[in-house]
Amino acid sequence: MLFENFSLVRKMLTRSYMIVAVLLLTTLACSKDKDPEPPVVVPNDDPAQYGVPFAGVSDPADVVLYQVNIRAFSSQGNFAGVTARLDSIKSLGANTLYLMPIYPIGVERGINSPYCISDYKAVNTEFGNLTDLRNLIEQAHNRGMAVLLDWVANHTSWDHVWMKNSTWYARDNSGNMFSPNGWNDVVQLNFSNADMRKEMIKAMKFWVLTANADGFRCDYADGPPVDFWKQAIDTLRNMSNRKLLLLAEGTRSQHFSIGFDFNFGFRFYDQMKRVYQQNQPASSLYALNSSEYSLAGADQWVVRYLTNHDVNSSDGTPLDLFGGKKGSLAAFVVAAYMKGVPMIYSGQEVGTPFRITFPFTGQNINWTLNPDLVAEHKKIIGLRNQHEALRKGSLTTFSHTKAVVFTKSLASETLLVVSNLKNSEAVVPLDASLTGFTWKDAFTGEDVGTLSTLTIEPYGYRVFVVQL
Repeated sequence: MLFENFSLVRKMLTRSYMIVAVLLLTTLACSKDKDPEPPVVVPNDDPAQYGVPFAGVSDPADVVLYQVNIRAFSSQGNFAGVTARLDSIKSLGANTLYLMPIYPIGVERGINSPYCISDYKAVNTEFGNLTDLRNLIEQAHNRGMAVLLDWVANHTSWDHVWMKNSTWYARDNSGNMFSPNGWNDVVQLNFSNADMRKEMIKAMKFWVLTANADGFRCDYADGPPVDFWKQAIDTLRNMSNRKLLLLAEGTRSQHFSIGFDFNFGFRFYDQMKRVYQQNQPASSLYALNSSEYSLAGADQWVVRYLTNHDVNSSDGTPLDLFGGKKGSLAAFVVAAYMKGVPMIYSGQEVGTPFRITFPFTGQNINWTLNPDLVAEHKKIIGLRNQHEALRKGSLTTFSHTKAVVFTKSLASETLLVVSNLKNSEAVVPLDASLTGFTWKDAFTGEDVGTLSTLTIEPYGYRVFVVQL
């Protein structure tokens, strides 16, 4: 997303092809008419597949996502700087990387935003070249990690290579091209133009084939029309021998019905802030969680985050927003375990004490900070990776003002999670359905016996497990 507009509120305020129509499916639930769906795009000049498609892409429920801000990630600020730290990301427990945009940046009206793209099929030389990108992705694959690229579909820079195709851009009532949402460094694309849409989808396929990418995080997914994303997703899913992960940075429930694996947890983040900063009850997260899954399928998930490149720059760090080191860990437990896919932003695990501000060129992360915080993140993520019930189990919630209290159950295993989101002690009487079992501490394996009432320290958390 463009960084001069950080919050969700501000986010929301041709060459010829061979086109093959396959399977005209039923009309989208969100469509108001009966027009056939756009056909899958099958260009006749796709590049050859580079390398071997990665066979280790995680199922959506098993993903632990790590967002890489390439500029701030290392002193080099390039692909090589990321490649050098892949072992550290892997040791954290993450299995999927998402790289912020890797494409050349526009100069005309530009503000050096990585989300102002001037060429969808080129590499920003600031980060290296195609060989360097391929090496990063290959090295991640060698460590069992998938790599998603950031895709900015709604708009381009004012000096994008597509500018020669004037009909590919939307016009206002005066016939002029315009910037969406006041983002003056970019220009709105015209999604009524079939040729533009085909070229966009072809460019997405280009990176899957040319760099062996494993999917996309789709920026401002609420901007382009739903039927465009349906066409793009159908095309990408039609690629042979590929398992791709597709994340919509958006809130529309229709993103699930058209095939995205993930929606972005804007509302979860906002509500978590209200719990910490406006003294709203911890249990207020439950209804929000249910609403975000209203149209989700069996293996479709909401990405839960406490920070990302936008809100870190605009709102503050997790330490600022969620009660310092202890408070942010209590919030991360909920993000990782309640229902969703956790995302860690570059430097979150070391407790970076300053905002990484746009355009991310002035500050580098100090990876030697807070080894105790790194160890806690590893412990929390490790437990999630160890227990399928935490990732895929059925959720049962229990109301409490201070603490988020829930169980996750799958087959014969049940885990009880209690995380105190307040800076004062929480006394948690357990529901009768949870008493009478002999629990173990999920982290240590120690027998703790039967439980009836728990006393949780300020910003503390406990996780218990029982085999039934």
